[in-house]
Amino acid sequence: MSRPRVAVSVMPLENRRATLSSLAVTADRLGYDGFFLPETWAYDTTVLLAEAAVRTARITLGTGILGVWNRSAATIAMAAATLASISGGRFVLGLGASTPQLAEGLHDVPFTAPIARMRRTVEQVRALLRGERVPLATATGARPLKLNVPPVPELPIYLAALGEQSVRLAGEVADGWMPFIYPRSHLGRGVEQMREGAARAGHPERLPIVSPSIPTVVAADPARARQGAAWFVAFYVTTMGTLYRQSLTRQGFGKEVEAPKFCGAVPPDAEALLEELVVFGTPAEARRRLACWHDAGAALPILLLQPNLSPEELELTLDALRPLPASRA
Repeated sequence: MSRPRVAVSVMPLENRRATLSSLAVTADRLGYDGFFLPETWAYDTTVLLAEAAVRTARITLGTGILGVWNRSAATIAMAAATLASISGGRFVLGLGASTPQLAEGLHDVPFTAPIARMRRTVEQVRALLRGERVPLATATGARPLKLNVPPVPELPIYLAALGEQSVRLAGEVADGWMPFIYPRSHLGRGVEQMREGAARAGHPERLPIVSPSIPTVVAADPARARQGAAWFVAFYVTTMGTLYRQSLTRQGFGKEVEAPKFCGAVPPDAEALLEELVVFGTPAEARRRLACWHDAGAALPILLLQPNLSPEELELTLDALRPLPASRA
């Protein structure tokens, strides 16, 4: 019997470059299956992953995620091909629509028709990675070019998706689905939506793997772990625009996200959100909650760690949730 797979990541507020690099090395040594990095407004994630590739031996490396507004499809494809080469084929390309604030406030690009942008980007990136000429969508009068690198047609592409249309798109065009701040009890519904997309694309038997990014807090003191979990949920629901609040409301958690004093903490009325969204607790409690995600259908959960953890806190967390040897039963 194969053991459950686990990957690790870290919140975008973490900007200690040496910590990011050492986290990849430690995760590789402890047997984690993946190391993913998001890209927001800090270091270039592709460069950090190149450093991780030369310092690790077996762990899968991935972007979790690159926003489709941040680069052209050709630049994304060149970065993906480069990282696949440096890592010896251990790279996964995670893409997402990101947020209007990042697209417009950092990249100066209008956030319009994100699903169409995602579809077009995936189609263009896949063509370039196959060694084909890019299917032009805007400058259609130009001569389409192709990359001058060896093709990597099997490179996996995962999509971050929350809404029904984008989850169906993941089922249609992606190899993996990376939901975030997505209730554990709703993973099955998301799989059904992906199944609809896969059927629409003519491959109903081939579904993307489910790889949710899950806020994770481990501490010896359960109260401290609960406090960290509450901070995680409050941060994304109250300070990262309306995306996650609206998504949770659509999924039936409107009462919880509108609970009184939902600012900087999670009140008792919203306690259900912690169990639905976060892996937290003492090492034993966190392992139990992680097992619930596997049971709910997560094939490769990505544990998203808090920023600015001390070396001791990182060691406690990684050791507590490290993949265990497969059962011989």
